[in-house]
Amino acid sequence: MPRSVNAVASRARRKKILKLTRGYFGRRKNVWTVAKNTWEKGQQYAYRDRKKKKGQFRALWITRINAAARIEGISYSKLLGCMTKKNIEINRKVLADLAVNHPDAFKAVVKKAMEA
Repeated sequence: MPRSVNAVASRARRKKILKLTRGYFGRRKNVWTVAKNTWEKGQQYAYRDRKKKKGQFRALWITRINAAARIEGISYSKLLGCMTKKNIEINRKVLADLAVNHPDAFKAVVKKAMEA
């Protein structure tokens, strides 16, 4: 009796990957083994970079807070140190948003943190 291979399922699986690799350059889009390897590597990069994205945003927020704080005459680290001592609990995301979009509110936070 001949061996039965489920060609329908195999072809469907390959077509699914080849559909996902449309738009890739050269053989990466239409040669099965190259396309499969490229797509799998892309999934690894996507997973890794979803984690990296969070750190990149944090770095952006810190840069924005530092720039706005220096306009007020204080460095980022001193501002955060003063805020901790005064128990002002505003996270970096919100503080960066205040610095960019609401400079008066940011100024008020800095003033409150710097009070003796």
